[in-house]
Amino acid sequence: MKQYFVYILRCSDNSYYTGVTNDIEVRLAQHQSGKFPESYTYKRRPVELVFFYVFNDIIQAIAFEKQVKG
Repeated sequence: MKQYFVYILRCSDNSYYTGVTNDIEVRLAQHQSGKFPESYTYKRRPVELVFFYVFNDIIQAIAFEKQVKG
């Protein structure tokens, strides 16, 4: 069964970033390396993983992410 992760990162400027992924290790490495220059975290590295929660359903994961973001 596939797993989905809702995660929160603390950025170097003390702001937070929330996202959803199906591979948290790869996604965290992408944030840390600056793989996507257009992303929110690119200029706010390094980032620190401060929270994650696992879901088996992408719909539930997205709904939770939206709830966290308010």
